[in-house]
Amino acid sequence: MGFQGTWLASVAVKNLFFQAHPKTEPARDAHHGRSSWVWVTVFNDKLCQDHVVQIWKPPVTQPSPLTEPVNPTRWLGPAIVFAVLAMASLSFSDATSQWVLLSVSPVMVLWFRYAVQALGTTLVLAPLRGRAMWRTHSLRWQLLRGLLMVSCSLLAFYCLQRMPVAEFTATVMLTPLVLTVLARFVMKEKVSALRWLMVVGGLIGALLVIRPGGQIDSAVGWMALTVVVTYAVFQAVTSHMTRTEDPAVMQLYTGWVGWAVSTLLVLNAWVTPESLNEWLLLLLVGLAATLGQYLLIVAFSKAPASVVSPFLYTAVGFSTLLGWWFFDHMPDAWAFTGMALVVLCGLVSSRIQAASKT
Repeated sequence: MGFQGTWLASVAVKNLFFQAHPKTEPARDAHHGRSSWVWVTVFNDKLCQDHVVQIWKPPVTQPSPLTEPVNPTRWLGPAIVFAVLAMASLSFSDATSQWVLLSVSPVMVLWFRYAVQALGTTLVLAPLRGRAMWRTHSLRWQLLRGLLMVSCSLLAFYCLQRMPVAEFTATVMLTPLVLTVLARFVMKEKVSALRWLMVVGGLIGALLVIRPGGQIDSAVGWMALTVVVTYAVFQAVTSHMTRTEDPAVMQLYTGWVGWAVSTLLVLNAWVTPESLNEWLLLLLVGLAATLGQYLLIVAFSKAPASVVSPFLYTAVGFSTLLGWWFFDHMPDAWAFTGMALVVLCGLVSSRIQAASKT
């Protein structure tokens, strides 16, 4: 599903080690005011293999790849390109899903989509890691994350059967604003009045897109909002897990949990695709979604979220273009207004959040 773009930059903070071994913590560096031992998980986007690197930082002041400023010419440009390509790929997956859903049930599309991710990720990781690719700090969190994702995917496919892809994508872009609400009431973070205003503005925009009496059935609109809330919880769980988990392993478990659940659902609903065209479309859905997720991983590994996040909203433009190309559909004036409001509020909210961390 196209909105799977998740926060997959993984950092294992030194406290996880020293909580278990408190006597091993060395003296703090007087100059930097922090421990000289740093533990960091580095995701190698070329080999799809992580390395836990133990770095000794001597008292002598030297440039460190962990502390020196990011070189914009080296990192930011490629990150933006990868983010935009990821959104194009994920939007293509959604549009292709909507096309194949004209003749194939959502459960069948779900099964093929996760079959490609599970088998593809396994084929990449198995030669590099062997059985170590299943290593995880918390199996329960992996299962929960996988269940949340497959639930989002299934609901999304039902929405795409009855809702234009552009309007659906714009509604899903409410997710960062819903995360603001979760941050306040679940994580007890302080949220400024301006960010609350952006949440309200984004909700108004979504209601303009799925307005009662408009082009979209009200029940489908509320189902899309259910996708947003479920996906926001998924994002929060992902954010929690990336403190200790490897992103490639998270993708592996998500693929296999999704495939297992969809296999149970499809047992009594299997209908063999009738044409080669249907087989190819189902394969494209899985390949485009998996490629989009990988490109998003690379984007977040090359630049901070404050740089990458605004470019995720290009998905609205790609989805609108693909909806016109595939289905000759253009949102009406009210829907365009709502989509613009959702994007604007999301961009402003992300900018406020980034500024608050500097």
